[in-house]
Amino acid sequence: MAATITTPAGATTPAPRASAPGRTGRGWAWAGAAAGVAGIGMIMTSGAVVVTEDALADNALVLQEIIDKEAFVWAFQALCSAAALGVAVFAAGLRRKLAAQAPADSLLPTLAAAGLAAVAIMLLVGGGISTELFWSLSQDLGKADPDTIGAHLAIFNTMSWVWAGIGLTAGSVAVAAIRHGSLPRWLGWFSAVVAVLVALVQVVPLQYMAAFAGAPWLIVAGIGLARADRS
Repeated sequence: MAATITTPAGATTPAPRASAPGRTGRGWAWAGAAAGVAGIGMIMTSGAVVVTEDALADNALVLQEIIDKEAFVWAFQALCSAAALGVAVFAAGLRRKLAAQAPADSLLPTLAAAGLAAVAIMLLVGGGISTELFWSLSQDLGKADPDTIGAHLAIFNTMSWVWAGIGLTAGSVAVAAIRHGSLPRWLGWFSAVVAVLVALVQVVPLQYMAAFAGAPWLIVAGIGLARADRS
């Protein structure tokens, strides 16, 4: 029976119940793992929209080689959108977890979330060109503009792969885990390796290679954090 409080007028009102702290779920961590899987799917899908080295000097040849690949472009756009959504959810959850366990006033939660936010933005921007490329490839061969499609293909193969932000996130996770013990140490060392790899591809003309390290990191980090929260 709930306790009562007697008011000066003699009326009684129920005393407020103490609310128990809510248990946070693991959906945000699984969202990160799903985003990594979508990233792997992007790599595989975009591999179907490639041209031979001989065609690179002539956009007309580029058009002939990819004119029937619009279905892959559509799938790539859908995967970009799914990955961006998963990354955004993962960013929110990771920031909350680090804020609860990192030292007070630490910049690590904000830096980790900011890096993932940058990845989500690049996914949306880079995947957006798929719309133009899809409709261009949907035309008859005689009506399509080779130079326009060549320009679209260059953006298609670059923008959505610039995952430099994942390096910032992985570096923040590494510091939080190794230095402060806020996360599992094995994840910290794994994140440190990924951060170094991403940093290396940012100083050479291979920025799009960051996705090849970032997607596996999302899968491993997402699953690892989900299992850690469960245990």
